[in-house]
Amino acid sequence: MTDHVNNDAAERAAATPPVRPENDRILFYERKPAGFWMRFWAYLIDILVISAVSSILIRPLFALFGWETAETAWYAPYAILTAIVFYGYFVLMTKFFAQTVGKMIFGLRVVSLKTDRLSWSTLLFREWIGRFISVTILPLYWIVGFTPLKQGVHDFIADTTVVHEESYRKQQMARKRLEGSQLQESEGI
Repeated sequence: MTDHVNNDAAERAAATPPVRPENDRILFYERKPAGFWMRFWAYLIDILVISAVSSILIRPLFALFGWETAETAWYAPYAILTAIVFYGYFVLMTKFFAQTVGKMIFGLRVVSLKTDRLSWSTLLFREWIGRFISVTILPLYWIVGFTPLKQGVHDFIADTTVVHEESYRKQQMARKRLEGSQLQESEGI
């Protein structure tokens, strides 16, 4: 009797054609990366904010003590304090708000590609080391316009990108359905 049941199962299996892999398409939305020009205008606004803060806080302090502000050397006290304000502004604003004033105006936000939150180490690499490289060698900042996620050198260093807060783009991903309901990811479309 068992042989008869096994033979029936074998005949049914032979009668059905083999299952071919099918592709399931999955739609999902991801935040749209901010391009070069949006980031450029946001950066100009940030420079205006930093200049205003430096003029309101640092210049009067130097005038009060009679210190020289016209020295052009990079190691001059005024240059050091404005550099601290510059880097401190970007690090602190990005850490606590994930955006600077310029990015807030244009609806942009810095996001990590690896984690949900921006860590201190990520920010220090992005804002100090990466921004120093981008500002020192200005053409390196232009690569923002040519990378798929619109990343600058400082973004590559820290695994971050700048995205639009309220703008999303639709993406498709193909998944191969092998046998049964198992799905395996394949290349994105």
